[in-house]
Amino acid sequence: MALCSELRIPFRPISTNFKATKKIPTRLSCSRQSPDGDDEPPRPSDGLKKRISEQSSWETKDLEGRDYLYRLGQEADNMNITVGARKGIVDDLFVGNFLGRDADIVFDYRQKVTRSFQYLQGDYYIAPLFLDKVACHIVKNYIAHLLDIKVPLILGVWGGKGQGKTFQTELIFRAMDIEPVIMSAGELESERAGEPGRLIRERYRTASQVIQNQGKMSCLMINDIDAGLGRFGNTQMTVNNQIVVGTLMNLSDNPTRVSIGQKWREFDVTHRVPIIVTGNDFSTLYAPLIREGRMEKFYWQPDREDIVNIVHKMYAKDGISKEEVETVVDAFPNQALDFYGALRSRTYDQSISKWVNDIGGYENLGKTLLKGRKSGDLQTFVPPEQTVEALLESGHSLIREQQLIVNSRLSKEYMKNIDD
Repeated sequence: MALCSELRIPFRPISTNFKATKKIPTRLSCSRQSPDGDDEPPRPSDGLKKRISEQSSWETKDLEGRDYLYRLGQEADNMNITVGARKGIVDDLFVGNFLGRDADIVFDYRQKVTRSFQYLQGDYYIAPLFLDKVACHIVKNYIAHLLDIKVPLILGVWGGKGQGKTFQTELIFRAMDIEPVIMSAGELESERAGEPGRLIRERYRTASQVIQNQGKMSCLMINDIDAGLGRFGNTQMTVNNQIVVGTLMNLSDNPTRVSIGQKWREFDVTHRVPIIVTGNDFSTLYAPLIREGRMEKFYWQPDREDIVNIVHKMYAKDGISKEEVETVVDAFPNQALDFYGALRSRTYDQSISKWVNDIGGYENLGKTLLKGRKSGDLQTFVPPEQTVEALLESGHSLIREQQLIVNSRLSKEYMKNIDD
């Protein structure tokens, strides 16, 4: 008989004709006898997965059933997808000298920085004047070598706040099947000098690679450029601001010769990529950058017909007729396009408050909302029925808030000791 600790326990086979309600791994230091009388090491019970180690957390699963190694590979930038096939990380036998330094030669192309517009579902209105200007600028740059004229590389779309400059441009990209590279003003500054300028050149070359490798039209778009490069009052000009301005000017003058740090090579010629920038006030930008020949300016101020058509498409799912849209637009003149989008959002407030009460109130909102989203048992939200009266009521509420901000000027009350 085998010994378990200091007790002699006869080994008897246990019947397996039952269903365990919960699988609990057993930790026994017992040995069992083989038919020959020799001791054998303990074996895990039937149906139990053998763990690497009882003290290891590598096999711990998250809520989605994925272990720690999977998460680490997804989150870390130095796992096998990046350096696992690189020279010096693994043995040269597996890398192969014929592939050069990096065996993973397509890694750079997996870093997709281009933008697709699958989220733009539905039928939207594109202003004809806006479409004509953007499409003409893109086409002129693609056939610049056939034209005996100076073609500006940059198109500057500017105008009042909330007039749909970026959204209209994205709709045009979708309609023309363009896969652009999009940047924001927040990427035009960095703690490292020269980094934003280098980033612009890299993104420009990425758009050129889209044209060459994918056979699709592309462009570089920088949103709200005046927020990153504009001079407001006593704001300070940084080295990165100067380098970004110089980079854009250099791209305009030499659109097919773009370096990101390597030595100049005669055969390193990139495709000419049109650049589109948006902003609210281009008078704050460096004047030589926006001069004729480098930047073509387009002031976008939608007229009443454009606003009515755009808002009508916005409210099409709610069954609001074009005549009713005209009533709403005429009730709030001189408002930007985003104002009419805010009207529709404001009409949801009462319905959302009622829905919160139906699912248990604000006190239990955290548990109910998060658990319901994970399990899929969250109560369905029924959107409210849109009416002209509800839209007008929401509009007057927004107007009161706008006026309150203008009239109150609480900063004057807080800092009375500071002169104007």
